[in-house]
Amino acid sequence: MTSAKTATPSDTAAGQKVVVIGAGIVGANVGLALLDKGYDVTILDRGEPGMGASFGNAGGIAVSECAPVAMPGVLKNVPGWLMDPLGPLSVRWGYLPKMMPWLLMFLASSKKQRVEQIATNMATLLNRAWDDYDPVLKEAGLTDAVFKKHGAMAVYRSNASRQAAEYAIDLRRRNGIKLRDLTRDEVRDIEPDLAPIFACGVMEEDWGHVLDPFKITTGIFKHFLDRGGKFETADVTNFVFRDGKPRAATTDAGDMITFDHVVVACGAWSKTLAKRLGSPVPLDTERGYNTTVPYHDAKLSRMIVCADDSFVLSPLEMGIRVGGAVELGGLLAAPNYERAKALFAKGKEVLPKLNAEGGTEWMGFRPSMPDSTPVISKSPHHANAYFAFGHGHLGLTLGATTGRLVADLMATGKTPVDMTPYRINRFSRFYSI
Repeated sequence: MTSAKTATPSDTAAGQKVVVIGAGIVGANVGLALLDKGYDVTILDRGEPGMGASFGNAGGIAVSECAPVAMPGVLKNVPGWLMDPLGPLSVRWGYLPKMMPWLLMFLASSKKQRVEQIATNMATLLNRAWDDYDPVLKEAGLTDAVFKKHGAMAVYRSNASRQAAEYAIDLRRRNGIKLRDLTRDEVRDIEPDLAPIFACGVMEEDWGHVLDPFKITTGIFKHFLDRGGKFETADVTNFVFRDGKPRAATTDAGDMITFDHVVVACGAWSKTLAKRLGSPVPLDTERGYNTTVPYHDAKLSRMIVCADDSFVLSPLEMGIRVGGAVELGGLLAAPNYERAKALFAKGKEVLPKLNAEGGTEWMGFRPSMPDSTPVISKSPHHANAYFAFGHGHLGLTLGATTGRLVADLMATGKTPVDMTPYRINRFSRFYSI
């Protein structure tokens, strides 16, 4: 492991053409970081830049979220997930057979020793997030007017529920996360519009949020274009190989787009393309729901994490967003917006002045790995292929860090952190390759 210096154009990168597949927050940051190294970069996407999970997420820069979703004891929750279609995490019965391998790996990741390791691996990335974003935001002209760093407040309905979360809180503290306990009165002083139903809280000091996730993504993407990057609308379906290496991407329209290097960064749709490159991966999708309502009477100064009910309230530019429910159901099933309505009802219980008038519902696909750890990796099979996906709830948070690491991997192979925990083939024992 070698520390990388500040990015400078590389002589070896000059004239080298890179195709990045995916124009979300991760793909935009990867493309921009590769431009800094001197590569000729084209981003491809089937749709408009930033219109996937980057469009409707909660807007959190969640640098304190190093604990994985699969925590010790999670197995006892599985029956409830299967029985409650409107619960905080549910599994569609029809998708269960396809989901079963992922769920088994998810449960394997919940063993305490593995959880401790995952949290350390994730903290290594998350503790870099602000430093990696700062130059990107400055160069792109995205100022404090759209990017806030003033913490998030987790709230608990009882001291017992706070005590039940002690292991996860202690785990984060041991990994360098700044957390401050709050009394009932402190919770009320910080957010007086919250219902008086919370016994205590925890301030997550270094958390931040953006006022419009879509504007952040498109702002970085515009900077990428202004710097000389290119974009093409293309639905990539496969690759053309020459001399054992991928040399072109083929599209559903029959076009062929050549490259020297390729980066797969298309979120929940990355699984098929990774397999085409010889790397099957247990990527699936968390179908996340939310409702965004214009400002009426309710006010919030920062993001609120409702720990007992597993949802968040985000004060954004366009209004307050109530979101966080997760449904495991794949990419094809129609949305179940009853989940968004159930979430909003809980949000109104927490923030009574919420008004549904003028609200909009949304569902998006979070690309999720069973160990809550993204794939940031060079291909184990092809020297010119790279992967950047599987960030789950942390795509916005880790966009700039992922871009920096992929660019370092491609340019020199030397990165400021050990990349072993994020390799694409860490689950290879589950596959016959």
